[in-house]
Amino acid sequence: MDYSKYETVIGLEVHAQLLTESKLFCSDSASFGGAPNTHISPITLAHPGTLPRMNRKAAEYAIKLGLACHCEIVKENYFARKNYFYPDLPKGYQVSQHTAPICNGGHIRIPTETGSRNVQLNRIHLEEDAGKLLHDQDPSNSYVDYNRAGVPLVEIVSEPDMHTSDEAYAYLTELRRLVRFLGVCDGNMEEGSMRCDANISIRLKGATTLGTKVEVKNMNSIRNVKKAIDAEVKRQIEIVENGGTLVQETRSFDAATGTSFSMRSKEEANDYRYFPEPDLAPFKLSDEFIQAVRATLPPLPEELILKYTSTLQLPEYDARVICDDKSTADYFEGLIAATPLHKAAANWIIGPVKSYLNESGTDIADFPVTPAALAELITLTNSGKVSFSIASSRILPELIQHPSENPLEIATRLNLLQDNNAENIAGIIDEVLAKFPDKVTAYRGGKKGLLALFVGEVMKASKGKADPRLTNELLTEKLKG
Repeated sequence: MDYSKYETVIGLEVHAQLLTESKLFCSDSASFGGAPNTHISPITLAHPGTLPRMNRKAAEYAIKLGLACHCEIVKENYFARKNYFYPDLPKGYQVSQHTAPICNGGHIRIPTETGSRNVQLNRIHLEEDAGKLLHDQDPSNSYVDYNRAGVPLVEIVSEPDMHTSDEAYAYLTELRRLVRFLGVCDGNMEEGSMRCDANISIRLKGATTLGTKVEVKNMNSIRNVKKAIDAEVKRQIEIVENGGTLVQETRSFDAATGTSFSMRSKEEANDYRYFPEPDLAPFKLSDEFIQAVRATLPPLPEELILKYTSTLQLPEYDARVICDDKSTADYFEGLIAATPLHKAAANWIIGPVKSYLNESGTDIADFPVTPAALAELITLTNSGKVSFSIASSRILPELIQHPSENPLEIATRLNLLQDNNAENIAGIIDEVLAKFPDKVTAYRGGKKGLLALFVGEVMKASKGKADPRLTNELLTEKLKG
Protein backbone atom coordinates (compact mmCIF):
# COMPACT_ATOMS: atom_id res chain seq x y z
CA MET A 1 0.00 0.00 0.00
CA ASP A 2 1.49 3.31 -1.13
CA TYR A 3 0.95 5.77 1.73
CA SER A 4 3.42 8.30 0.31
CA LYS A 5 1.22 9.42 -2.59
CA TYR A 6 -1.22 11.08 -0.18
CA GLU A 7 -1.02 14.45 1.53
CA THR A 8 -2.55 14.97 4.95
CA VAL A 9 -4.46 18.17 5.76
CA ILE A 10 -4.97 19.03 9.44
CA GLY A 11 -6.83 21.80 11.22
CA LEU A 12 -6.96 22.01 15.01
CA GLU A 13 -9.63 23.47 17.28
CA VAL A 14 -8.25 24.14 20.76
CA HIS A 15 -10.35 25.16 23.76
CA ALA A 16 -8.36 26.88 26.50
CA GLN A 17 -9.90 27.66 29.91
CA LEU A 18 -9.05 31.19 30.96
CA LEU A 19 -7.44 31.73 34.35
CA THR A 20 -10.07 34.12 35.65
CA GLU A 21 -11.21 33.81 39.26
CA SER A 22 -14.89 33.77 38.30
CA LYS A 23 -17.00 32.41 35.47
CA LEU A 24 -17.73 34.17 32.20
CA PHE A 25 -21.16 35.53 33.13
CA CYS A 26 -21.39 35.32 36.94
CA SER A 27 -19.28 35.45 40.11
CA ASP A 28 -19.19 31.68 40.73
CA SER A 29 -15.69 30.30 41.21
CA ALA A 30 -13.94 29.16 38.04
CA SER A 31 -11.26 27.18 39.93
CA PHE A 32 -10.56 23.54 39.08
CA GLY A 33 -11.69 20.84 41.49
CA GLY A 34 -14.06 21.12 44.41
CA ALA A 35 -16.85 18.75 45.33
CA PRO A 36 -19.40 18.28 42.52
CA ASN A 37 -21.90 21.13 42.13
CA THR A 38 -20.33 23.44 44.70
CA HIS A 39 -19.19 26.18 42.27
CA ILE A 40 -22.72 26.98 41.16
CA SER A 41 -25.50 29.50 41.65
CA PRO A 42 -28.90 30.23 40.14
CA ILE A 43 -27.11 31.98 37.25
CA THR A 44 -24.92 28.97 36.47
CA LEU A 45 -28.01 26.76 36.64
CA ALA A 46 -29.98 29.19 34.43
CA HIS A 47 -32.91 29.63 36.81
CA PRO A 48 -35.73 31.78 35.42
CA GLY A 49 -35.25 35.49 36.01
CA THR A 50 -31.45 35.34 36.26
CA LEU A 51 -29.31 37.51 33.99
CA PRO A 52 -25.68 37.10 32.90
CA ARG A 53 -23.05 39.81 33.21
CA MET A 54 -19.86 39.88 31.14
CA ASN A 55 -16.48 39.14 32.81
CA ARG A 56 -14.15 41.99 31.78
CA LYS A 57 -11.00 40.02 32.62
CA ALA A 58 -12.00 37.25 30.19
CA ALA A 59 -12.16 39.80 27.38
CA GLU A 60 -8.71 41.14 28.39
CA TYR A 61 -7.24 37.63 28.27
CA ALA A 62 -8.77 36.91 24.86
CA ILE A 63 -7.34 40.17 23.48
CA LYS A 64 -3.97 39.42 25.07
CA LEU A 65 -3.81 36.05 23.32
CA GLY A 66 -5.02 37.57 20.06
CA LEU A 67 -2.30 40.24 20.13
CA ALA A 68 0.35 37.60 20.86
CA CYS A 69 -0.94 35.58 17.87
CA HIS A 70 -0.82 38.62 15.53
CA CYS A 71 -4.62 38.66 15.14
CA GLU A 72 -6.88 41.53 14.13
CA ILE A 73 -8.80 42.58 17.25
CA VAL A 74 -12.47 43.15 16.44
CA LYS A 75 -13.75 46.26 18.19
CA GLU A 76 -17.50 45.65 17.98
CA ASN A 77 -18.49 42.40 19.66
CA TYR A 78 -21.56 40.45 20.67
CA PHE A 79 -22.44 36.99 21.96
CA ALA A 80 -24.83 34.54 20.33
CA ARG A 81 -26.87 31.59 21.51
CA LYS A 82 -25.76 28.27 20.11
CA ASN A 83 -28.85 26.12 20.51
CA TYR A 84 -28.49 22.41 21.17
CA PHE A 85 -29.72 20.25 24.01
CA TYR A 86 -27.28 18.26 26.10
CA PRO A 87 -27.59 17.37 29.81
CA ASP A 88 -24.43 19.26 30.82
CA LEU A 89 -25.76 22.53 29.31
CA PRO A 90 -28.07 23.85 32.04
CA LYS A 91 -29.57 26.53 29.78
CA GLY A 92 -30.22 24.19 26.87
CA TYR A 93 -27.90 26.40 24.78
CA GLN A 94 -24.34 27.69 24.91
CA VAL A 95 -23.40 31.36 24.84
CA SER A 96 -20.61 31.79 22.29
CA GLN A 97 -18.95 34.26 19.93
CA HIS A 98 -18.69 31.62 17.22
CA THR A 99 -20.41 33.80 14.62
CA ALA A 100 -18.56 37.01 15.58
CA PRO A 101 -15.07 36.27 17.02
CA ILE A 102 -13.17 38.84 19.06
CA CYS A 103 -9.94 37.97 17.17
CA ASN A 104 -9.65 37.33 13.41
CA GLY A 105 -6.77 35.75 11.48
CA GLY A 106 -3.30 35.65 12.97
CA HIS A 107 -0.71 32.91 13.10
CA ILE A 108 1.48 30.81 15.37
CA ARG A 109 5.10 30.19 14.39
CA ILE A 110 6.32 26.61 14.67
CA PRO A 111 9.68 24.90 14.15
CA THR A 112 9.84 22.29 11.35
CA GLU A 113 12.55 20.11 9.82
CA THR A 114 13.01 22.66 7.03
CA GLY A 115 12.93 25.76 9.26
CA SER A 116 10.30 27.79 11.09
CA ARG A 117 6.98 28.65 9.45
CA ASN A 118 3.65 30.25 10.36
CA VAL A 119 0.50 28.19 10.90
CA GLN A 120 -2.41 30.42 9.95
CA LEU A 121 -5.32 30.95 12.34
CA ASN A 122 -8.93 31.44 11.36
CA ARG A 123 -10.11 33.05 14.61
CA ILE A 124 -10.07 33.13 18.40
CA HIS A 125 -13.43 33.56 20.11
CA LEU A 126 -14.90 33.60 23.61
CA GLU A 127 -17.50 31.16 24.88
CA GLU A 128 -18.65 29.46 28.07
CA ASP A 129 -17.77 25.87 28.96
CA ALA A 130 -20.31 23.12 29.54
CA GLY A 131 -20.58 20.97 32.66
CA LYS A 132 -19.27 17.43 32.97
CA LEU A 133 -21.17 14.16 32.66
CA LEU A 134 -20.09 11.37 35.04
CA HIS A 135 -20.90 7.89 33.74
CA ASP A 136 -18.89 5.78 36.20
CA GLN A 137 -20.54 6.77 39.51
CA ASP A 138 -23.62 4.55 39.26
CA PRO A 139 -24.39 1.39 37.23
CA SER A 140 -27.79 2.68 36.12
CA ASN A 141 -27.53 6.47 35.97
CA SER A 142 -25.30 9.26 34.70
CA TYR A 143 -24.62 12.23 36.95
CA VAL A 144 -23.89 15.84 36.03
CA ASP A 145 -21.35 18.14 37.70
CA TYR A 146 -22.04 21.78 36.81
CA ASN A 147 -18.90 23.21 38.45
CA ARG A 148 -17.29 23.70 35.03
CA ALA A 149 -20.46 25.12 33.41
CA GLY A 150 -19.93 28.78 32.57
CA VAL A 151 -16.13 28.77 32.96
CA PRO A 152 -14.69 31.14 30.32
CA LEU A 153 -13.03 29.58 27.30
CA VAL A 154 -11.26 30.82 24.24
CA GLU A 155 -11.47 28.61 21.18
CA ILE A 156 -8.42 28.91 18.93
CA VAL A 157 -9.30 27.66 15.44
CA SER A 158 -6.50 27.09 12.95
CA GLU A 159 -6.88 27.01 9.20
CA PRO A 160 -6.38 23.55 7.61
CA ASP A 161 -2.71 24.49 7.42
CA MET A 162 -0.80 21.55 8.90
CA HIS A 163 0.27 18.47 6.96
CA THR A 164 1.94 16.11 9.43
CA SER A 165 1.39 14.97 12.99
CA ASP A 166 4.79 16.47 13.82
CA GLU A 167 3.54 19.90 12.73
CA ALA A 168 0.40 19.47 14.85
CA TYR A 169 2.59 18.45 17.81
CA ALA A 170 4.80 21.53 17.32
CA TYR A 171 1.74 23.80 16.97
CA LEU A 172 0.17 22.57 20.22
CA THR A 173 3.51 22.79 22.01
CA GLU A 174 3.97 26.41 20.91
CA LEU A 175 0.34 27.30 21.73
CA ARG A 176 0.59 25.79 25.21
CA ARG A 177 3.90 27.60 25.79
CA LEU A 178 2.27 30.85 24.66
CA VAL A 179 -0.85 30.68 26.88
CA ARG A 180 1.36 29.85 29.87
CA PHE A 181 3.73 32.74 29.11
CA LEU A 182 0.78 35.09 28.92
CA GLY A 183 -0.75 33.70 32.12
CA VAL A 184 -4.15 33.27 30.45
CA CYS A 185 -4.37 29.44 30.78
CA ASP A 186 -2.35 26.79 32.61
CA GLY A 187 -2.30 24.57 29.48
CA ASN A 188 -2.99 21.42 31.49
CA MET A 189 -4.53 18.97 29.01
CA GLU A 190 -4.74 16.19 31.61
CA GLU A 191 -7.11 18.31 33.74
CA GLY A 192 -9.04 19.44 30.68
CA SER A 193 -8.08 23.12 30.87
CA MET A 194 -6.73 22.82 27.33
CA ARG A 195 -8.60 20.51 24.96
CA CYS A 196 -7.99 19.75 21.30
CA ASP A 197 -10.12 18.43 18.45
CA ALA A 198 -8.39 17.53 15.19
CA ASN A 199 -9.99 17.83 11.75
CA ILE A 200 -8.16 15.44 9.45
CA SER A 201 -8.46 14.67 5.75
CA ILE A 202 -6.30 13.19 3.01
CA ARG A 203 -5.87 13.97 -0.69
CA LEU A 204 -3.54 12.94 -3.47
CA LYS A 205 -0.36 15.00 -3.56
CA GLY A 206 -0.83 17.90 -5.96
CA ALA A 207 -4.61 18.06 -5.45
CA THR A 208 -6.07 21.40 -4.43
CA THR A 209 -9.50 20.43 -3.13
CA LEU A 210 -9.90 19.19 0.43
CA GLY A 211 -10.86 15.59 1.09
CA THR A 212 -13.61 14.31 3.37
CA LYS A 213 -13.00 15.68 6.86
CA VAL A 214 -13.07 13.51 9.96
CA GLU A 215 -13.06 15.12 13.42
CA VAL A 216 -11.19 13.24 16.17
CA LYS A 217 -11.93 14.04 19.82
CA ASN A 218 -10.97 12.84 23.32
CA MET A 219 -7.21 13.45 23.25
CA ASN A 220 -5.82 14.38 26.67
CA SER A 221 -2.18 15.09 25.81
CA ILE A 222 -0.14 16.54 22.96
CA ARG A 223 1.48 13.12 22.48
CA ASN A 224 -1.95 11.53 22.09
CA VAL A 225 -2.95 14.13 19.50
CA LYS A 226 0.07 13.07 17.45
CA LYS A 227 -0.78 9.38 17.88
CA ALA A 228 -4.43 9.98 16.97
CA ILE A 229 -3.53 11.86 13.78
CA ASP A 230 -1.11 9.14 12.66
CA ALA A 231 -3.71 6.43 13.31
CA GLU A 232 -6.50 8.36 11.54
CA VAL A 233 -4.37 9.11 8.47
CA LYS A 234 -3.45 5.43 8.18
CA ARG A 235 -7.11 4.43 8.56
CA GLN A 236 -8.27 6.87 5.88
CA ILE A 237 -5.61 5.86 3.36
CA GLU A 238 -6.34 2.18 3.84
CA ILE A 239 -10.08 2.73 3.28
CA VAL A 240 -9.45 4.65 0.04
CA GLU A 241 -6.79 2.23 -1.22
CA ASN A 242 -9.14 -0.69 -0.60
CA GLY A 243 -11.86 0.96 -2.69
CA GLY A 244 -13.96 2.29 0.19
CA THR A 245 -15.52 5.72 0.67
CA LEU A 246 -14.76 8.05 3.55
CA VAL A 247 -17.69 9.59 5.42
CA GLN A 248 -17.70 12.83 7.36
CA GLU A 249 -17.96 11.85 11.01
CA THR A 250 -16.80 12.50 14.55
CA ARG A 251 -14.57 9.84 16.09
CA SER A 252 -13.22 9.33 19.61
CA PHE A 253 -9.61 8.29 20.17
CA ASP A 254 -8.73 5.48 22.58
CA ALA A 255 -5.16 6.10 23.76
CA ALA A 256 -4.87 2.62 25.30
CA THR A 257 -5.37 0.84 21.96
CA GLY A 258 -4.17 3.61 19.66
CA THR A 259 -7.41 3.37 17.67
CA SER A 260 -10.55 5.47 17.22
CA PHE A 261 -14.23 4.63 16.98
CA SER A 262 -17.16 6.46 15.41
CA MET A 263 -19.28 8.64 17.69
CA ARG A 264 -21.68 10.16 15.20
CA SER A 265 -22.06 10.84 11.49
CA LYS A 266 -21.80 14.44 10.30
CA GLU A 267 -23.01 14.06 6.73
CA GLU A 268 -24.98 17.29 7.08
CA ALA A 269 -23.88 20.33 9.05
CA ASN A 270 -25.70 20.85 12.35
CA ASP A 271 -28.03 23.83 12.45
CA TYR A 272 -27.41 25.48 15.81
CA ARG A 273 -29.84 28.33 15.05
CA TYR A 274 -27.46 31.06 16.17
CA PHE A 275 -28.99 34.37 17.11
CA PRO A 276 -27.65 37.30 19.18
CA GLU A 277 -27.88 36.66 22.92
CA PRO A 278 -30.74 38.95 24.06
CA ASP A 279 -29.62 39.04 27.70
CA LEU A 280 -26.15 40.45 26.93
CA ALA A 281 -25.60 43.86 25.38
CA PRO A 282 -23.01 44.12 22.57
CA PHE A 283 -19.69 45.49 23.79
CA LYS A 284 -17.19 47.76 22.05
CA LEU A 285 -13.43 47.82 22.53
CA SER A 286 -11.72 51.19 22.41
CA ASP A 287 -8.23 51.73 21.00
CA GLU A 288 -7.15 52.83 24.49
CA PHE A 289 -8.39 49.58 26.03
CA ILE A 290 -6.62 47.44 23.41
CA GLN A 291 -3.38 49.40 23.86
CA ALA A 292 -3.63 49.02 27.64
CA VAL A 293 -3.85 45.24 27.16
CA ARG A 294 -0.94 45.34 24.70
CA ALA A 295 1.17 47.09 27.34
CA THR A 296 0.78 44.05 29.63
CA LEU A 297 2.33 41.64 27.10
CA PRO A 298 5.57 40.10 28.39
CA PRO A 299 8.47 39.26 26.05
CA LEU A 300 7.06 36.33 24.07
CA PRO A 301 8.73 32.94 23.46
CA GLU A 302 9.17 33.67 19.76
CA GLU A 303 11.06 36.91 20.54
CA LEU A 304 13.18 35.35 23.30
CA ILE A 305 14.14 32.32 21.18
CA LEU A 306 15.29 34.67 18.40
CA LYS A 307 17.25 36.73 20.94
CA TYR A 308 18.95 33.70 22.47
CA THR A 309 19.87 32.10 19.14
CA SER A 310 20.95 35.24 17.26
CA THR A 311 22.29 37.64 19.89
CA LEU A 312 23.54 35.14 22.49
CA GLN A 313 24.45 32.49 19.90
CA LEU A 314 22.80 29.67 21.84
CA PRO A 315 21.72 26.47 20.07
CA GLU A 316 18.00 26.47 19.23
CA TYR A 317 17.48 23.45 21.49
CA ASP A 318 18.84 25.37 24.49
CA ALA A 319 16.69 28.40 23.68
CA ARG A 320 13.49 26.35 23.40
CA VAL A 321 14.11 24.49 26.67
CA ILE A 322 14.76 27.79 28.47
CA CYS A 323 11.59 29.28 26.98
CA ASP A 324 9.48 26.26 27.88
CA ASP A 325 7.86 28.33 30.62
CA LYS A 326 7.95 31.96 31.65
CA SER A 327 9.45 31.35 35.12
CA THR A 328 12.51 29.67 33.59
CA ALA A 329 12.89 32.42 30.98
CA ASP A 330 12.59 35.09 33.70
CA TYR A 331 15.26 33.36 35.79
CA PHE A 332 17.56 33.03 32.78
CA GLU A 333 17.10 36.72 31.98
CA GLY A 334 18.31 37.51 35.50
CA LEU A 335 21.21 35.11 35.08
CA ILE A 336 22.54 36.53 31.80
CA ALA A 337 22.27 40.01 33.30
CA ALA A 338 24.73 38.84 35.97
CA THR A 339 27.23 36.92 33.79
CA PRO A 340 28.53 37.24 30.22
CA LEU A 341 29.04 33.43 30.10
CA HIS A 342 25.78 32.81 28.26
CA LYS A 343 26.39 29.25 27.06
CA ALA A 344 27.59 28.19 30.51
CA ALA A 345 24.48 29.82 32.00
CA ALA A 346 22.25 27.84 29.61
CA ASN A 347 24.10 24.62 30.46
CA TRP A 348 23.51 25.16 34.17
CA ILE A 349 19.79 25.85 33.68
CA ILE A 350 19.24 22.86 31.39
CA GLY A 351 21.50 20.58 33.45
CA PRO A 352 21.96 20.79 37.24
CA VAL A 353 19.19 23.30 37.97
CA LYS A 354 16.57 21.47 35.91
CA SER A 355 17.62 18.14 37.47
CA TYR A 356 17.15 19.55 40.96
CA LEU A 357 13.75 21.01 40.09
CA ASN A 358 12.56 17.72 38.57
CA GLU A 359 13.80 15.59 41.49
CA SER A 360 12.39 17.90 44.17
CA GLY A 361 9.16 18.77 42.35
CA THR A 362 10.02 22.45 42.75
CA ASP A 363 9.11 25.27 40.39
CA ILE A 364 11.99 27.53 39.40
CA ALA A 365 9.99 30.45 40.82
CA ASP A 366 10.67 28.85 44.23
CA PHE A 367 14.33 28.00 43.53
CA PRO A 368 16.25 29.39 46.54
CA VAL A 369 19.46 30.21 44.66
CA THR A 370 19.30 33.70 43.16
CA PRO A 371 20.50 34.35 39.59
CA ALA A 372 23.34 36.46 41.05
CA ALA A 373 24.53 33.59 43.27
CA LEU A 374 24.37 31.09 40.40
CA ALA A 375 26.33 33.55 38.24
CA GLU A 376 29.07 33.60 40.94
CA LEU A 377 29.18 29.79 40.86
CA ILE A 378 29.50 29.85 37.06
CA THR A 379 32.38 32.36 37.33
CA LEU A 380 34.03 30.19 39.99
CA THR A 381 33.86 27.18 37.68
CA ASN A 382 34.95 29.07 34.58
CA SER A 383 38.00 30.48 36.38
CA GLY A 384 39.20 26.98 37.18
CA LYS A 385 38.91 27.37 40.95
CA VAL A 386 36.49 24.43 41.12
CA SER A 387 35.55 21.77 38.59
CA PHE A 388 32.06 21.63 37.09
CA SER A 389 31.58 18.23 38.72
CA ILE A 390 32.38 19.57 42.18
CA ALA A 391 30.38 22.76 41.59
CA SER A 392 27.24 20.88 40.53
CA SER A 393 27.41 17.92 42.91
CA ARG A 394 28.80 19.57 46.07
CA ILE A 395 28.54 23.35 46.00
CA LEU A 396 25.10 23.77 44.36
CA PRO A 397 23.31 21.48 46.89
CA GLU A 398 25.02 23.34 49.72
CA LEU A 399 24.01 26.66 48.18
CA ILE A 400 20.41 25.46 47.96
CA GLN A 401 20.49 24.63 51.68
CA HIS A 402 22.31 27.86 52.63
CA PRO A 403 21.34 30.48 50.00
CA SER A 404 22.71 33.34 52.11
CA GLU A 405 26.30 32.07 51.62
CA ASN A 406 28.20 32.76 48.44
CA PRO A 407 29.78 29.95 46.36
CA LEU A 408 33.39 30.88 47.19
CA GLU A 409 32.66 30.78 50.93
CA ILE A 410 31.12 27.32 50.54
CA ALA A 411 34.02 26.03 48.42
CA THR A 412 36.51 27.33 50.99
CA ARG A 413 34.58 25.97 53.97
CA LEU A 414 34.33 22.50 52.40
CA ASN A 415 37.94 22.55 51.17
CA LEU A 416 36.82 22.14 47.55
CA LEU A 417 38.96 24.75 45.82
CA GLN A 418 40.81 23.21 42.91
CA ASP A 419 44.53 22.50 43.16
CA ASN A 420 46.39 24.37 40.41
CA ASN A 421 49.82 23.58 41.82
CA ALA A 422 51.66 21.66 39.09
CA GLU A 423 54.15 20.20 41.57
CA ASN A 424 51.40 18.72 43.78
CA ILE A 425 49.54 17.25 40.81
CA ALA A 426 52.76 15.85 39.32
CA GLY A 427 53.40 13.99 42.57
CA ILE A 428 49.94 12.38 42.46
CA ILE A 429 50.44 11.47 38.80
CA ASP A 430 53.69 9.70 39.63
CA GLU A 431 51.89 7.63 42.28
CA VAL A 432 49.07 6.71 39.87
CA LEU A 433 51.40 5.71 37.05
CA ALA A 434 53.44 3.60 39.47
CA LYS A 435 50.24 1.67 40.38
CA PHE A 436 49.44 0.81 36.74
CA PRO A 437 52.72 -0.06 34.96
CA ASP A 438 50.96 -2.42 32.53
CA LYS A 439 48.47 0.30 31.56
CA VAL A 440 51.35 2.74 31.03
CA THR A 441 52.99 0.23 28.67
CA ALA A 442 49.69 -0.28 26.84
CA TYR A 443 49.20 3.48 26.47
CA ARG A 444 52.68 3.91 25.05
CA GLY A 445 51.91 1.01 22.73
CA GLY A 446 49.06 2.95 21.14
CA LYS A 447 46.02 2.59 23.45
CA LYS A 448 45.57 6.33 23.90
CA GLY A 449 42.06 5.88 25.32
CA LEU A 450 43.67 4.86 28.62
CA LEU A 451 44.37 8.54 29.29
CA ALA A 452 40.84 8.85 30.69
CA LEU A 453 41.61 6.07 33.18
CA PHE A 454 44.70 7.90 34.43
CA VAL A 455 42.84 11.22 34.70
CA GLY A 456 40.08 9.51 36.69
CA GLU A 457 42.58 7.94 39.08
CA VAL A 458 44.34 11.29 39.62
CA MET A 459 40.99 12.97 40.32
CA LYS A 460 40.09 10.19 42.75
CA ALA A 461 43.42 10.45 44.56
CA SER A 462 43.12 14.24 44.81
CA LYS A 463 39.48 13.96 45.99
CA GLY A 464 38.40 15.87 42.92
CA LYS A 465 40.59 18.86 43.62
CA ALA A 466 43.18 18.47 40.84
CA ASP A 467 42.70 20.87 37.94
CA PRO A 468 41.48 18.59 35.10
CA ARG A 469 43.08 20.70 32.34
CA LEU A 470 46.46 20.80 34.08
CA THR A 471 46.14 17.10 34.93
CA ASN A 472 45.63 16.24 31.26
CA GLU A 473 48.63 18.32 30.20
CA LEU A 474 50.97 16.83 32.83
CA LEU A 475 49.82 13.26 32.18
CA THR A 476 50.27 13.59 28.43
CA GLU A 477 53.78 14.92 28.98
CA LYS A 478 54.78 12.21 31.48
CA LEU A 479 53.35 9.39 29.37
CA LYS A 480 55.55 10.30 26.45
CA GLY A 481 58.24 8.31 28.27
